[in-house]
Amino acid sequence: MIPKVILAVISLLLTSALSVQAVNAAEPTKGKFITIDGTSLVGENGKPYYIVGTNLGNWLNPEGYMFGFKKTNCEWMINEMVCEMAGPDAAREFWQKFKDDYITEDDIAFISKCGANTIRLPFNYKLFTAEDYMGMNDPQEGFRLMDKVIGWAKKYGLHVILDMHDCPGGQTGDNIDNGYGYPWLFVSEASQKQFIDIWTKIATHFAGEPAVLGYELMNEPIATTFTKEVQEELNKKLEPLYKKAVAAIRTVDKNHIILLGGSQWNSNFEPFTDWKFDNKIMYTCHRYGGNATKEAIGSFIAFRDKTGLPMYMGELGHNTDKWQSDFVKVLREANIGYTFWPYKKIESSCMVGIAKPEEWDRTVVKFSEADRNSFDAIRKARPDQATAYKLLMQFAENSKFQNCNPQPAYISSIGLSFGF
Repeated sequence: MIPKVILAVISLLLTSALSVQAVNAAEPTKGKFITIDGTSLVGENGKPYYIVGTNLGNWLNPEGYMFGFKKTNCEWMINEMVCEMAGPDAAREFWQKFKDDYITEDDIAFISKCGANTIRLPFNYKLFTAEDYMGMNDPQEGFRLMDKVIGWAKKYGLHVILDMHDCPGGQTGDNIDNGYGYPWLFVSEASQKQFIDIWTKIATHFAGEPAVLGYELMNEPIATTFTKEVQEELNKKLEPLYKKAVAAIRTVDKNHIILLGGSQWNSNFEPFTDWKFDNKIMYTCHRYGGNATKEAIGSFIAFRDKTGLPMYMGELGHNTDKWQSDFVKVLREANIGYTFWPYKKIESSCMVGIAKPEEWDRTVVKFSEADRNSFDAIRKARPDQATAYKLLMQFAENSKFQNCNPQPAYISSIGLSFGF
């Protein structure tokens, strides 16, 4: 048996080492940052940097469809469903395994080998608060997970865009912001303060890290699901909030590019009038469906040319291989970099697919779609708890890279290569 004194010394040494590691994560790292030159980006080597990559969607911002769910389509709904089905302890255990297994070093190495140079990392603001989220309420959880990914990205020559996909109060008004059906961020001073405070904290932590390409302040603000009058009123509030957030970030970080998405699913840039209020900003658009032609993104190109600033396609995908391949050619010709959505999900339409556990649909998906509007309904619909727990843990296990199924045709269609 090891004497208690020796154990205490070992514990002290380990604590000291972890403290140094945490401090080093926030210390400036030597190296140059990606910068802006007109409508293009410039890499650390002084050469043009054209963004090509993927999104680590679903990992830190779970969406129901990536699990095969329809009605249960955001994190708080999924968490509630798992708690009802298998219990709160099982939910916490599932989320921990999910976060540990869904994205690992093997995934980042694979993305790099396929020829990508950029990863967009969507995240929920709650990872930086004491609010319950994915089984935890630790304000340092976001940094723990981001530091891992950024460390791997540096090892494999990738850059990372940090994307606040889910903002305080909700910025979209639909399931993708994990909110409550309205973009309360734009009418809540408390939510706006929290939004700015979290971004300032993140920028302080990564101010000296060149592997971070930039900060995308919010994903797809102000959905099209509201009346034109409501959209227009909310649109007026977008640029002023961006300006406040950028000003706060610049008090701690003057190195990184800040990315601004347009309203109405990152598609409407008309609300922006003062586009050069900062010397390191660029804009980001999204596109799903429609024709894969230059004319289809004509408004994005026109805004890019008018502002003289870079435009980047942060999300596109979920289409045929031909559509995706054609769109890649259009984007390259237009000098608009891109990251396809998503890297990983259940089955297909991604770079690597997750195999469904046997009985997943007949047990877990069935419960997710069942009537659960009362306690009696929950009790009647609930499957065997041990079976449900086993399936949840199997899903997390299946999400490990070594258990996933690479999709060569998809990878080729998004301008990358599986032939390595």
